[in-house]
Amino acid sequence: QVQLVESGGGLVQPGGSLRLSCAASGFTTDYYIIGWFRQAPGKEREGVSLISMSDATTYYADSVKGRFTISKDNAKNTVYLQMNSLNPEDPAVYYCAADTRWALVVAASEYDYWGQGTQVTVSS
Repeated sequence: QVQLVESGGGLVQPGGSLRLSCAASGFTTDYYIIGWFRQAPGKEREGVSLISMSDATTYYADSVKGRFTISKDNAKNTVYLQMNSLNPEDPAVYYCAADTRWALVVAASEYDYWGQGTQVTVSS
């Protein structure tokens, strides 16, 4: 049974940094992708960054390019999202999601597995 456990959210001042972690378990293949999504109150769930666990291909939404970095540690089955220069448009619940496929896909509806979410708050 696949499980995703997120950690690392919290409160940070504008311009600050946070690192989110997503620990995956239960996969029986190396060919899966992990994505970070976020959802702010009253807004749709947005794909922020994705990574392929097999070939490390990555995707970033335009809103986070140059500020966020996604990375993986296959030995630990863990994906990280380093978030720098956080601004007032970044606060949301951040979710880790996974799906067994080759190619990256941005649509949240394509992901079968989801973590519980972690809150990111940006405030002075």
